[in-house]
Amino acid sequence: MDFLQPTSWAEALDLKASAPRAVPITGGTDVMVELNFDRHRPPALLDLTRVEQLTDWAPENGHIRLGAGVTYTRIIGELGDRLPGLAMASRTVGSPQIRNRGTVGGNLGAASPAGDSHPALLAADAVVEIESVRGSRSVPVADFYTGVKRNVLAPDELIKTVLIPAAGGPQQYCKIGTRNAMVIAVAAFGLALHPGHRRVGTGIGSAAPTPRRAREAEAFIAGALEADGLWDSRDPVPDVMATRFGDLVAAASSPIDDVRGSARYRAHALSVMARRALIWAWNDFRRG
Repeated sequence: MDFLQPTSWAEALDLKASAPRAVPITGGTDVMVELNFDRHRPPALLDLTRVEQLTDWAPENGHIRLGAGVTYTRIIGELGDRLPGLAMASRTVGSPQIRNRGTVGGNLGAASPAGDSHPALLAADAVVEIESVRGSRSVPVADFYTGVKRNVLAPDELIKTVLIPAAGGPQQYCKIGTRNAMVIAVAAFGLALHPGHRRVGTGIGSAAPTPRRAREAEAFIAGALEADGLWDSRDPVPDVMATRFGDLVAAASSPIDDVRGSARYRAHALSVMARRALIWAWNDFRRG
């Protein structure tokens, strides 16, 4: 197995173009598991840890341009106020050692349905910025996933940055597993209030072949909040409205039975998490 170590982004793109089967590695929290269990044996690894450009983040026109190599620990410590949902999700990732190494770019590249960052990115309307020697393109995160551990990346492309709107309202993230820490999600849910657009964003994890939004639930709750004048009055969300929202989120999933949980349990957990996340976020919104 070859080990390729570019020191610049341009060099990384050149190497990926010349060795399209090379697997990118930064934190290695997903890649090394595949290698250690002999599930995958690529001809080369493309080490991106020396590409400093990938470790930067910056505000840009109301968004955060997050380098693919920014770690979960830095997201928690440096971006908790700007990207609260993603910071919440980052706190649930593995152990401190994993959070010190793991990155959102790596989570996207692995495209696991159970990836912890996906629900938060979906709820926040993130856009994945992809590049190759042929040029660059931007893909809404909802369109990025194409199947179980599959994404839209062409063989010569790399994830450069993720463009995420800075939070315009409260955000929440919920995850349920077989224990409280260092666990793969049985189900996960992300929610973001977008008061400026009078909209609610959602993200479902570990309950479908790919991470996905609950679009019918989003349309329902946005319409219900508007019809009842709640965006302006900031009165409490009625229980019946929150319950219906949770039911629609569960209906948007397509979970399976596996060793971590049954499909029925996952759907029920999603409905409960969605209802709670909505109420928690709305109460934060009411407090201003």
